[in-house]
This record gives sequence, C-alpha cells and structure tokens, in this order.
Amino acid sequence: MARLAPEEIGLHSVRPKSGSRHPRKRVGRGAGSGLGKTSGRGEKGAGARSGSKRKPGYEGGQNPIHMRTRKLRGPHKKMSMPFEKFRTHTQPVNLADLEERFAAGDEVTPETLRAAGLAKRRHPVKVLARGDLTKKLTVRAHAFSGAAKEKIEKAGGTCEILESSPSSKPAAADAGADEESPSRRRGQGTQAGAEQAAG
Repeated sequence: MARLAPEEIGLHSVRPKSGSRHPRKRVGRGAGSGLGKTSGRGEKGAGARSGSKRKPGYEGGQNPIHMRTRKLRGPHKKMSMPFEKFRTHTQPVNLADLEERFAAGDEVTPETLRAAGLAKRRHPVKVLARGDLTKKLTVRAHAFSGAAKEKIEKAGGTCEILESSPSSKPAAADAGADEESPSRRRGQGTQAGAEQAAG
C-alpha cells in the first residue's frame, strides 16, 4: 500500500491495515475458482455432509488419545489427580529471604513472615535452600527441604514443623466418648431385656 501525502489523509482515505482484511471465500463458483464442485469439502465422508461439526479430539471413531492413555486413580495422590481440590499448595520461602529480612536470634513463624512481606497467602509455608544462612534462627514452618534444614542447623538454628491444618476430630471424638449415643443405649436396653426373659 502506497503511503499517503499529508494533504491526502482524511476520513475519505481511511482504510484497514494491509493484510488485516480478506475477501470472503466464495465457494461453488466453478472449477477455475479453486473452490468449485466440492466447495473445499473433499469427496464424501462426514465432513462433506451438511451440518457436519468436527469435535475437538475426535479421531474418526477410533479410541481417542484421552481414553487410550492410562489414568492414575485415587483422590489422595497429588500425582494422580493434580486438580484444585486435591492439589497441594505451599508457599516457598528461601534461606536468602530469611538472611535478608531477619536478625540473628529471631523467631521465624508464618506470622512474622507475613509481617516481613513473605508468605502472604494462607497456604502452608515450605522453607527452601536457595541462598546461604549465617544467622542463628528458630524457624517454625509446615515443611522444610532437606538442604534447607541442614543449612539452618549448621548455622546454629533450629527447625520446628507445624501442622498444616489443625483438625477438630479428636475433640469431637472426646465429646462423643463422654456422651453415649442413643443407638448404643438402645442396644444396651435390648440386651438387658433379653437377659431378663432368659432368666
């Protein structure tokens, strides 16, 4: 497209950018057009029929790839079902960050990490070994890599593992132990009645 002179530029000369617009494909207009007779659909088959829709992943009727590949079942394995509900989320914190933002003798917890601008999400915190640590720190986190734990202890610090999500099941179990369930009382009543009848 030739460049326009400044005096030629106006609403009358506005046109689309070269290559951004294409003429409509006119099919079935003779063999010389290149899209005559079969109109670009080829000879016979499902794709040549009216209303044909090619499904994504459809392989002509043979077993498709997503059904041929093996599946690792089980909701308790993150390697088998790495989806949102089963995925393990962690927040990585490296030793270089601890070296930079904490003083010797400090206590590192998820709360102090958040206050220091690290590990701002609610996911469990995992300490990784990138960088060097020269300060003695008490680090409390949900997980440590082997190299990170070794470096922290080599610097004179300690590593304490926190539980990811405190569960209320033990408390509920204790409450259930203190108070007998109605079904258990009914069972004891029927057993006592049977003993009286036998006696």
